[in-house]
Amino acid sequence: MERIIKAMEEKYLLPSLELVENVFAAWDSPEEGKTVRHLVEEIRSKEYYVPQLDLVMVDETDQPIGYAMFSRFHLEGRYDKELLILTPVAVKTELQRQHISKDILEHGFEVAKALGYKAIIVEGNPQNYKSRGFDSSYKYGIQAGPTIHLPHPDCLMVKELVPGALETISGLVDYSMYESLHEG
Repeated sequence: MERIIKAMEEKYLLPSLELVENVFAAWDSPEEGKTVRHLVEEIRSKEYYVPQLDLVMVDETDQPIGYAMFSRFHLEGRYDKELLILTPVAVKTELQRQHISKDILEHGFEVAKALGYKAIIVEGNPQNYKSRGFDSSYKYGIQAGPTIHLPHPDCLMVKELVPGALETISGLVDYSMYESLHEG
C-alpha cells in the first residue's frame, strides 16, 4: 500500500476531520469524537495553527488514513515561538499498529525542527509516545495546571527537538485557550 505524508490541503480538510471524529468516537465515545473534531477546527481557526504541521497520510486512492496536528503552544504566556503541542493523532481504526502514526510523527518532528521549534508537548498514554522520544514532562519542570486531570503524571510528556531546549522551558500546562475543551 502506497502511503504519502502531506501538509494539509483544501481537499483533505473535511476528510481529515471525519477521520479524527470517527477514530475518537470508536476509541472512546461519539461525544469524544465530536470534541476532538471541534478542537481541530478551533486550532485551524486561531493563531496557534501551523499549516505545515497539519499533517495527513493518504493511501494510493488519495484518502486520508492517518492524521497528526502540531500547533503552537505556550506555558503561562511564554515559549509560543519554540513550543508545540501534538494533538490529536488519529489512524484509521482498521489500519492501526502499522507504523502510520510513527511515520507521521517522525515527519512532523523533522518539519517542526526545520521551522525552528525546540520542543513538543503531548498528553496521552506513555506507551504510545515513549518510543518516539517523549519523556514525562514533570522531570523538566513542565506540569499539568490545576484544571488538567491526568490519569497519571506520566501522561503529560515532552520531547526535545533541539538538545538542551528543555533547560530553559518550564511552567504549567493550561488548555484554557481552547474553547472546545470547556464545553459540556
